[in-house]
Amino acid sequence: MVRVFNGRGAFLAGVTIVGSDTLLPGVVRVPTGAWYDPQVPGAIGTLEKHGNPNVVTLDKGTSRLAQSPAAQTCLVEVELCTAPPPVTAFDWPPITAPANDSG
Repeated sequence: MVRVFNGRGAFLAGVTIVGSDTLLPGVVRVPTGAWYDPQVPGAIGTLEKHGNPNVVTLDKGTSRLAQSPAAQTCLVEVELCTAPPPVTAFDWPPITAPANDSG
């Protein structure tokens, strides 16, 4: 498990080492599609626990006309994460009972 980070944010990811003929040295490839699962919901810059790389990329469209996403490429650093927090993306939200309206 590693922490992938830059000045925009950080996320956790599992690692698979591939042959040197697949990627250039120093290049990281991260598939997308993970549900957003922040360690502290609502806190800017909090660790994303489920592997969503959108937290380290620039959120800017290609133009005002197209609004397509810009290329999802960026510079990141990678470090070992020996004690990752649990993923909670699939946990049910807390359900609170409605207030008693007796009147």
